[in-house]
Amino acid sequence: MFGVPLDAWYVWIGLAIISSAAFGVVTTLPSAAPPDAAGAARTVDSVAASAYAATGSHPLPNAESVRIGTDSISARGAGGTDHAAFGYGPVVPTIEGSKLHMVLLGEPPSRMFVSPSRFERAIWHARRAEPEWRGSERLTVRRVQWEGIDAVLVG
Repeated sequence: MFGVPLDAWYVWIGLAIISSAAFGVVTTLPSAAPPDAAGAARTVDSVAASAYAATGSHPLPNAESVRIGTDSISARGAGGTDHAAFGYGPVVPTIEGSKLHMVLLGEPPSRMFVSPSRFERAIWHARRAEPEWRGSERLTVRRVQWEGIDAVLVG
């Protein structure tokens, strides 16, 4: 007696609006998990916290691109973008093909740079460069010590 009459036009219009809204919410949900920037930051922190020269790597399976700064990392993919700050820093972001990147990959700094001051200057410039989005499937971290210069290279 006091129920909603199902043959009333306004009930059907309200039901259509609610159904459209629910469909819109469901279609905007991401289809994949966001990349794990926090895991990458933990890998960087574990290498940076080491008292000795160390290396580490972290896979980035859901990331289409990453942006590495001196104090944080961002990763973006189909599931969205994730950010995480480093607990230890500042780190030195490296660009693929640079001398610092070659040191990150295992070359001794003494082979890539003519002097410790040149190595230190390259670190200074790398820390001041504006972070850019780059494609990467794996994050590599290396702590390097050479004649009093201590740096955590990330790329």
